[in-house]
Amino acid sequence: MTTQTKQPGRIKAAILDWLGVPVGLTDPEFWRELSVSSSASGQSVTADSMLSLSAVWACARLISETIATLPLSMYERTASGKRIATQHPLHVLLHDMPNADTTAAVHWEATVAAMLLRGNARAEKLMIGNRLVGLQFLNPSRLSITRGADGKSEYRYTESNGRQRIIPADRIWNIPGFSLDGKSGVSVIAYGANVFGAALSAEQAASGTFARGLMPTTWFKYPKTLKDNQRTEAREFIETRLSGAINAGKPAILEAEMEVGTIGIDPADAQLLESRAFSVEEICRWFRVPPFMVGHSEKSTSWGTGIEQQMIGFLAFTLGPWLRRIEQSISKDLLSPVDRQRYYPKFAIEGLLRADSAGRAAFYSAMVNNGILTRDEVRELEDREPMGGNASVLTVQTALAPLDTLGNSTADQQARAAISAWLAEN
Repeated sequence: MTTQTKQPGRIKAAILDWLGVPVGLTDPEFWRELSVSSSASGQSVTADSMLSLSAVWACARLISETIATLPLSMYERTASGKRIATQHPLHVLLHDMPNADTTAAVHWEATVAAMLLRGNARAEKLMIGNRLVGLQFLNPSRLSITRGADGKSEYRYTESNGRQRIIPADRIWNIPGFSLDGKSGVSVIAYGANVFGAALSAEQAASGTFARGLMPTTWFKYPKTLKDNQRTEAREFIETRLSGAINAGKPAILEAEMEVGTIGIDPADAQLLESRAFSVEEICRWFRVPPFMVGHSEKSTSWGTGIEQQMIGFLAFTLGPWLRRIEQSISKDLLSPVDRQRYYPKFAIEGLLRADSAGRAAFYSAMVNNGILTRDEVRELEDREPMGGNASVLTVQTALAPLDTLGNSTADQQARAAISAWLAEN
């Protein structure tokens, strides 16, 4: 695997800069952000070519859309525990609308997709004075990194209308993915070029095979050299009458002592279908997604038998690290040191565990019967209105009460009094 990081010469760089296309000659981060790699199979791997693979598309959508639909809120530490800090100005940006043009779900969907495929997700901090009032996702393909005269990084962003503008480094919010240097995330495109390139080659080979009517490359031989017009007529005859899936199964008439043969390996001998299936498993392994979650059901999962167990495994091993990265990045870059002592961001993951109704009912029963949750708290988890009154009181089961306390409760005394009164009257 080789990454295409060949840098242009000084003359070309000067021309590009004069044309408004900056090139940071001494900035290695700029070249990493190009995200174009060549694989051992000869395929050029980019974010767009990767997404043409159904397995990559499914894995990226599964992770990014799942995280985007999880509620992200600001919480406040209180003397009695915690509560959602709806009054904090960052809560609306994270939970509802990061800017006037984007919803929170769309913003986090694009952010996680950039982290998955590019290694880093960047957003511009929209400020009024020293106050953060919005977040604007920056498309990685339109963002370039240069070094200014003072040696500091500058981010030049190209808008959809073609206009370029420079964004100061202190206005950039960067969320790195899996990192090797503790600062920037590594590019999946660069490190996984061989895996994705092989999958792209298998897809192209399969498409070419179907286009040829499931036949390998065919050669045609004539006993003597053809004239130009004869060669043109022969080529048209072969392309329109013999080749392609549309002509498969039709009888062919060979004239002028034409001979036919094949070059290459039969698709069955090349194990084309097996190669494509293996590519799906390799891609799922790269994104740490169980194949069954992207529609690949050839092998059973080892993540448990119930839906709840599978969701717990997906949450713990796949989503958990991404959620933690985002939460900690928000605390580090968007909260002041004073706010960090009182507020913190948190994804609500309970919704992912609500598929198993029997398991959920058993969990709620155990929590209420042991005095951990009130009935109103359970109703809140189920998106129901609180009942108030005794429903907001912690209760415990008393079936295992000590023997010397039996009969001493108020209810027991009232019951004995009622029985005694009934016996006196009768």
